[in-house]
Amino acid sequence: MKSQDIRNTFINYFTDKDHHFVRSSSVVPLDDPTLLFTNAGMNQFKPIFLGQKEPDHPRAVNSQKCIRVSGKHNDLEEVGVDNFHHTFFEMLGNWSFGDYYKAEAIQWAWELFTDVWGLDKNRLWATVYHEDDEAFDLWPKVTGIDPVRVLKCGKKDNFWEMGETGPCGPCSEIHYYVGDDPSKQTADGVNVSDQYWELWNLVFIQNNRLKDGSLEDLPAKHVDTGAGFERIVSVLQNKNNNYATDLFTPIIQETEKLTGQSFTDNPVPFQVIADHIRMLSFSIADGGLPGNEGRGYVLRRILRRAARFGRMLDQHEPFIYNLVGTLGGVMGEIFPEIVDKQSHIEKVIKVEESSFNDTLDRGINHFEKVLKNSSGKTISGAEAFKLYDTYGFPLDLTQLMAREKGLDVDENGFNDEMAQQKKRAKAAGKFTAESSELKWIEISKGSDSDFKGYETLSTPSTIRRHACQGDQIMVVMDNTPFYAESGGQVGDTGTIQGEGISLEVVDVTKDGDSFIHICTGSIDKEFNGKVECDVHHARRQNIRKNHTATHLMHRALKMVLGDHVHQAGSLVHPDYLRFDLTHSEKLTAEHVREIENIINNEIQINKELNISVKAFDEAKKEGATAMFGEKYGDEVRVVTVGDFSKELCGGTHVNRTGDIGLFKITEESSLASGVRRIVAVTGPKAVEYIQNQANAMYAVQAQLNCGSDDVVERVDQLLLQKKALEKELKKQKKSGGTFNAKSLVDKAMGVGSHQIVIEMTDASSMDELKSFGDTLLSSLKSGVGVLGADSEKPMVVIVVSPDLVKDGVKAGVLAKEIGAEMGGGGGGKPHIATAGGQDAKALKSALDKSFDIIKKTIQN
Repeated sequence: MKSQDIRNTFINYFTDKDHHFVRSSSVVPLDDPTLLFTNAGMNQFKPIFLGQKEPDHPRAVNSQKCIRVSGKHNDLEEVGVDNFHHTFFEMLGNWSFGDYYKAEAIQWAWELFTDVWGLDKNRLWATVYHEDDEAFDLWPKVTGIDPVRVLKCGKKDNFWEMGETGPCGPCSEIHYYVGDDPSKQTADGVNVSDQYWELWNLVFIQNNRLKDGSLEDLPAKHVDTGAGFERIVSVLQNKNNNYATDLFTPIIQETEKLTGQSFTDNPVPFQVIADHIRMLSFSIADGGLPGNEGRGYVLRRILRRAARFGRMLDQHEPFIYNLVGTLGGVMGEIFPEIVDKQSHIEKVIKVEESSFNDTLDRGINHFEKVLKNSSGKTISGAEAFKLYDTYGFPLDLTQLMAREKGLDVDENGFNDEMAQQKKRAKAAGKFTAESSELKWIEISKGSDSDFKGYETLSTPSTIRRHACQGDQIMVVMDNTPFYAESGGQVGDTGTIQGEGISLEVVDVTKDGDSFIHICTGSIDKEFNGKVECDVHHARRQNIRKNHTATHLMHRALKMVLGDHVHQAGSLVHPDYLRFDLTHSEKLTAEHVREIENIINNEIQINKELNISVKAFDEAKKEGATAMFGEKYGDEVRVVTVGDFSKELCGGTHVNRTGDIGLFKITEESSLASGVRRIVAVTGPKAVEYIQNQANAMYAVQAQLNCGSDDVVERVDQLLLQKKALEKELKKQKKSGGTFNAKSLVDKAMGVGSHQIVIEMTDASSMDELKSFGDTLLSSLKSGVGVLGADSEKPMVVIVVSPDLVKDGVKAGVLAKEIGAEMGGGGGGKPHIATAGGQDAKALKSALDKSFDIIKKTIQN
C-alpha cells in the first residue's frame, strides 16, 4: 500500500464508525503557551480534556502534524543515524469525548491492524498499565490475541500524563515484532529491544493529576489514541527502515540528483536531510521562522544541522531549499499548505543556508585561532562546545579536524558544557501558562459569551460570573457586544452598567470559548446580574477600517510583489494596522506607491462587503485565503470584497470599502529572515499623517526658500556643497593646512638639547592624528612629540626622532605608559606609536603628565 492509501484507510475506517474528521492543527501552537511545538494529536483537544470547551462531536479522527526535538521520544543526535527517530512525524489518532471507552478502542485497533491491514497476529503484543485490570481482561475478550501476549507494565511505559498536572490515565500499547524469525519472540523484548516497534498507544483518560500529586476522577472518560504513521507505513510496506518508505524515498532520490552523491555510499546525511526538510517546511508553512530564541532557535539549529550534513555530501552552496517541491509532491494532498506556501518556505530556507555557510567558514577560522592559543595536546571542552554552539560544528567534526593536527578533544568537558546548555535551554524553552488562581463568583447559570458584536454595539446582558485580580474585575456574560482579542484584532473597550454595578471595560480576551471582560470599577454585593453593555463606538469604527484595509493590503501585496506573499502576522489597532509579510527584499518607493494606489482605488470604488458562513472546504475551493497559525472549524466566516479579496476571518469590518476613507503606509522594515513588516494608517489617522508630512514639507520649503517642486534639487545642491567643503578640508589637513608643525616646534619645551612637543589637536580620527604625527616628526630635529585628540574616545600619537630611538627611547613604551594614564593602553613602532583610553576626562591629565614621563625616560 502507498502511504497515502494507508492514511486514507485509517481515516475512512473511523469515519465509517461515526468519527468526525478533524484537520491537523498547526505545528506552531500559537494559542498554547505551554508548547514549543505541537507534539501529539491530542494537543488541539486539550481544552476539551480540561473541561474548558465542549466537543463539537463526540468522536473524532485525524492525522496530526507533530514535531518532537527533545525528551524521551526523540534524541536529536539519533535522527537520521538510526532508522526510526524523526523530528517531524504524523500521528494518526481517534478520539472519544465521553462516548465509547476501552472495549471499543481496543477492538477497533485490533480489527484495523489484523482484518483491514492484515498484520500477522503472531507478531503483535499488547501492554497495559499494571493496575488496569479492566483493559487486561478486555484484550483477550474482544480481540483474537493470545492472552500470553498481553503484558502488564509499570507507570513509565503505560501511564500517560499531559504534564505535571492535568488529565491523565492508563494506556495500552500495541507493539509489532519486526525481527526475521518470529519464533525468537519473548515477552522480555517488549519495551526493551528495537525489534519490537510500538505502533499504537491507546490512552484512557479518566483521571486528573492535582498539584499535590494526587489523582481525582474526571467527570467524563475519554479515549485518546496515537499511532505513529511513519512506523505503520514501514511495517505495511515491509521495510525495516522508515527512510526506505515512499514518505522519504522521493526526497532522498532528489537529494542524490542535486548532490551527485549516492545514498548507498553514505546514507546518514541523506536521511538527516530528508527528515529535517519535513520539519522545517511544515514549521515555516505554519508561521514559524528561524531565530535566536524559543522555537525560532530550534528551527535554526535543525536547519544548520541539515546544512552541516550537506557538507558531508560536498555541498558548499545552498541546496536544501530545492527539496521543498519534492516534499509537496509527497504530502501536498493531505497538507496543501506545503504547496501553497512553497515559495515562502524555499526563500526562508535558502537565506538561512547562505547565512550558515558564512558561519561555518568563520568557525573554521576560529578553530585555527584555538590551535594557535592551545599550548598542550588537547582542545578544551569549552572551546569544542563553542565551535558546536556558536558555529554549528558537531563534536565529531571538531575531533576529526583536531586529529589531523595531532590533537585530542576533551569530550567529557564538551559533554559537561552540553549538559549545562541543555539545562539553560530547558529553563528558557519551557513555555508555561500562568495558572489561573481566580476565584469566580457565580451570579447565574447557563451558556456564556454569545457574541453579538457583528450586529450591534449595545446589548442587555446577564453576568454569569465575576472575579477580582488586584484592581481589576473579570466578568463573563451570557452574551456580549465586546470583541475579544483574536485573529490579530485587539479587544474592544467600553462600559458595563447596571443597578449596583459600574464597570469600564479596558480589554477583552478569550479563555477557551469564554470572553473574559477585563474591567475597572465596582460591583455591589447585592448586584442582581442584569447589565447594559456599550462598546466605544468611535474606537470600534477605527478598528473596522483598519481590519478591512488589512485584507485589501494583503491582496494588493500579492498583486505587486507576487503570490509568494503570505500574511505572517498582523495587528489591527484603532490607531494603525501592522502587517507582517513573507518577502525577503525591502519594498521600493515604487512598490509602496503602487500598493497604496491599488488600495485607495478599491476604497474609492466603494465596494460592498459580503460576509457569509460556509463549510471550510467549500470556502477553500472558492479561493478564500486562510491565515498562518489560525485554527478553523468546520464552518468558517468568509469576508469577501467584490472580486478583489476573499479571506477567512472572524473580525469586524466596514460595510463598504469607502468607509475606510484613505489608506497610507507609514513604515516598512525587516522583521526576520524572509519577513518584512508594514505599518499603515487609515481614515482620520491617515489624513492626520498626511497633514503632518505637509507641515514638515512647508517648514523645509521655508528654510530653503523654494517651492515644493524644487526641494529635492536644493537639498542635492546642499549635499554637493557639503561634500566639496569636506573634500577641501581634508585636503588642507593632509597638507598640514590646519596643523602647523613648525610653530609647535618653535614653542617646544626642552629636556637638555631635545625638543618636547605636547599639544591637543582637532583630529577627528586616529588616521588623521597619525598623519599629524608624521608631519611633526619630519620637523623635529631631536625630540619627542605627543599629540592628543578627543573623538569618540581619547587618543594619542607619540613620535620619537631617530637619534633618540638609537639612544633607547621607544615611542611604543611611552605610548603604553601614557595610555595607562587614560585607563587604557598603547603600543607601536619605536619611532611612532598610538595610545587610547576609555575616559575622555583623563586625556588632559595624561597630556599634562607626558612631559615628566618623557623627561624621566630621556634622562635614564
